[in-house]
Amino acid sequence: MVDSLGYRHKFGVIAPSTNTSVQPEFDRMSPVGVTNHFSRITIPDDPVHSDEDFLKLIDNIRAAIMQSIDSVMTCRPDHLVMGMSAETFWDGLDGSVQLQKRVEERAGVKVTMGSDACQAALSKYGEIKRIGVVTPYMPVGDKQVTKFFSDCGYEVVHLKGLKCQSPMLIAHVSEQELRDSINEVNDSSVEAIVQVGTNLAMARVAGIAEFWLDKPVIAINTATYWYALRQNGIEDKVQGFGSLLSHY
Repeated sequence: MVDSLGYRHKFGVIAPSTNTSVQPEFDRMSPVGVTNHFSRITIPDDPVHSDEDFLKLIDNIRAAIMQSIDSVMTCRPDHLVMGMSAETFWDGLDGSVQLQKRVEERAGVKVTMGSDACQAALSKYGEIKRIGVVTPYMPVGDKQVTKFFSDCGYEVVHLKGLKCQSPMLIAHVSEQELRDSINEVNDSSVEAIVQVGTNLAMARVAGIAEFWLDKPVIAINTATYWYALRQNGIEDKVQGFGSLLSHY
C-alpha cells in the first residue's frame, strides 16, 4: 500500500514558522503524485535591525530545527527538504557539508538543501563563474552566502542585501522590488543571478527575468524543489518558474 495522494513520493519539508512563501511556491511546483508535508521551525518574529539581531535569528532557528525534523518524520516521508536557506550557507562549503550530515543522521533519510541546490542548478548552465546575488539578509548573512559561493569556485560580482526588518517581513518584499534588485546585481559581466532566502517569493519573477535578461536567474525555492525532484528520480518538467524546472 502507498500513500493515496503522495503515491510517487512524499517530501517532508522544514521551514521557519515565519515563512509564508516557500510552502505555496513548493506546492505550485509539485507534480501529480508528489506531496509536500511541512513542519515548522518555531521562532519568534523578532525585529531584525542589525547584524546582532540577525545572529539571534540564526540562533533561534538552530535551537528549534531538530524538533521540527522529529515532527515531520512522523509522517514517514521518503525524503527531507530544507525550506530555509541561511543556515545552509553558514560557514561556507564545509559548514554546509556538516549541516547536511547532522540533519540526515537525525532524520534517517536523505536531505536536499538550498545551498547544494543552487550549486547544482548553476552547473546545468555550463561554465558559469561570475554571479550576482540577491538576499533578504543583513551584511553578516550576506558574508556567509558569499563565502559559500566562493568556496564553490564562483565570484560574487554584485550582491544586493535587502536587510529585511523581520523574518516574517521578508515575504512582504514585492515583485517590483525583486525586479529592481535583479537589475541592480546584473551587468554584462554577470553570467547568472541567484536569489537566496526562501521567504522571498521569487520563483515567478525569476522565470520572467530570464526572458528579458537572456541569462539564468535562479530562485532558491525553484532550485531546491527542482533538486529534490531530480535527486529522487522524478524528471517531470514544470512550466512557469524558469528554464531550470522546464528544461533540466
